[in-house]
Amino acid sequence: MPSPTLVQDAVATHLDLFLTLLRSESDEYGSDAAMFIDSAADTLQGGKRLRARFCHAGWRAVARFADRAAAETDAVWDLCAALEIFQSAALVHDDLIDNSDTRRGRPAAHRALEQQHRTLTWSGNAEAFGRASAILLGDLLVAWSDDLLEQSLAGHPQAPDVRRQYARMRRDVTTGQFLDIAEESAWQVNPASEHADRALRVVSLKSARYSIEQPLLLGATLAGADAAQQDALRKFGHPIGMAFQLRDDVLGVFGDETVTGKPTGDDLREGKRTVLIAFTRERLSASACRVLDELLGDPDLTPAQVSALQSTIADSGALARVEELIASYAQQADRALSGARLDNASVSELRDLARAATVRTA
Repeated sequence: MPSPTLVQDAVATHLDLFLTLLRSESDEYGSDAAMFIDSAADTLQGGKRLRARFCHAGWRAVARFADRAAAETDAVWDLCAALEIFQSAALVHDDLIDNSDTRRGRPAAHRALEQQHRTLTWSGNAEAFGRASAILLGDLLVAWSDDLLEQSLAGHPQAPDVRRQYARMRRDVTTGQFLDIAEESAWQVNPASEHADRALRVVSLKSARYSIEQPLLLGATLAGADAAQQDALRKFGHPIGMAFQLRDDVLGVFGDETVTGKPTGDDLREGKRTVLIAFTRERLSASACRVLDELLGDPDLTPAQVSALQSTIADSGALARVEELIASYAQQADRALSGARLDNASVSELRDLARAATVRTA
């Protein structure tokens, strides 16, 4: 199985080549624009490259089923890198929406740009500058992602199908992000019995399809996957994506800050209406629900309050229910690969990736 480092190194190389080209084309914009471009480039550093790894795995599963000697082309790595650029765009905007100060243990993009404003002793409100600039930064990264996608598809026979898949991915994740923030406002007017299903719909659109299913299908489509191969990968990718996001939700409440790079209980301070919260509310009394609802979304929650909410969630059985759901999705995905017309070694790789996505601490 290709090591994570192999994929990470290949993606890093192609990102560096792409950034070198972009910088050479942007010299005429001046030093302020150079700072902006450097800020965008900074967001591309680090990360697990999970989407690139699933895209690569989808390509290998199909390409090496047809030809065991099939080798990666620039088109494969450019597609993987384009996904990582789009992921950076999503994270920049996500941190703005969630008012997050950190990302991967470093200042979030809007905070880094805010600090640039102060360092340069510019006039005006540094915080407002940081937020406005980060909106544009995310937009720039989306444009870069499209640019690199088109570079990867130049003259490729599967270009139309890959473009359709990529466009669907962008629509799904953007709509899912909106539904996520809408649920933080709309939950009060919706029946409590619907909260878990509504949260799972957000999980599907915002993360499951975008993080796992679509990268898999994009790689497979680039390799010329037939309908049966795409169906098998879709039935594998979606439940793994669901489990991946549910694991993220657990870490957002119970994760270790030194491992995740984000403050413990961050999702509680942000007021995220996740499946974990929906399951918790189902088991609480009306008075206990009121206390939970009053605390959830308070950005000034103390460590003691975070700890109390963690205990409430665990004692309600919600944490155990989410863990059972994660395990169920993982089993469903594993069954989808049985007998699939895919390269055997790549199927083993997919199973390893599934474990890495669902059994993790960061």
